[in-house]
Amino acid sequence: MKLEIYCKSINYYNLLDNLPKYIIPFGLGKNIFPKHWLNDSGQKNISHLNKYYGELTGLYWLWKNKILNYKENSWIGSCQYRRLWLNKLYFEKQKFSVSSLYSNLLTSDNKIFSNSEAILVQPVLLTRQNLSEQFNTVHKTGMNLLSICSDFLNKKEKKNFLNYINKNQLSCFNMFITKTKFFNNYCDALFPWLDKCYKFCKKNGLLKSYNIRLPAFLAERFTSYWFTQNLNIKYLSHARIGEVMLSNNLNRFFNIIKFPLTFRMYPTLYKY
Repeated sequence: MKLEIYCKSINYYNLLDNLPKYIIPFGLGKNIFPKHWLNDSGQKNISHLNKYYGELTGLYWLWKNKILNYKENSWIGSCQYRRLWLNKLYFEKQKFSVSSLYSNLLTSDNKIFSNSEAILVQPVLLTRQNLSEQFNTVHKTGMNLLSICSDFLNKKEKKNFLNYINKNQLSCFNMFITKTKFFNNYCDALFPWLDKCYKFCKKNGLLKSYNIRLPAFLAERFTSYWFTQNLNIKYLSHARIGEVMLSNNLNRFFNIIKFPLTFRMYPTLYKY
């Protein structure tokens, strides 16, 4: 089985060169990256929108330039420089584990691939608000932006999306793993909608300060919705890597995430 997960980053971290081979470093934005890294510039791209779209400019580049090289049932995924897929679900930090984080990363022989069409990050469960209310609380745009942007969807999609954001479960970070044919369908749905969202936000002066990445935050809700609505999904946990582990100085001499005990530091389940 072919599995490739693209690990997005706006900076070069040599730790990403030392991950399993199926995790491919992918540079975003204007910074300079090593020649062996992919990046979101060149060929068909929207790299100039990176400060608004975040990791999605990398997904766009893969969709337009790379996906034709894949067979239909190959698996393609997305992660981030600080967030890596783990091999199963973890409901708390592994306080008594002596194994390394590296040894607990997802592998291509995981049985989850045999009984799912897509894998999402273990969802957070909001206890006080639904997804729409939480978005308004965090982003404070002065309008119900998710509801407004639902108008950019067709009638059936709008109804399903509104129903989803009135619930309280969200898989965060625009992270997913799916088969190539479904990746294409997802991108076909996401990017035309996201372009309209971006233009609306820009026209109304919303893209500033923390909200400069509003399109990426909107896409986070859409990504979780789309995969949940359309595919047979399973969940895995992820590890949020700390700054010490990312240190280029430390990782120049040894791969720090292969050390014992590092696993117990970083399995992450967000609670709200």
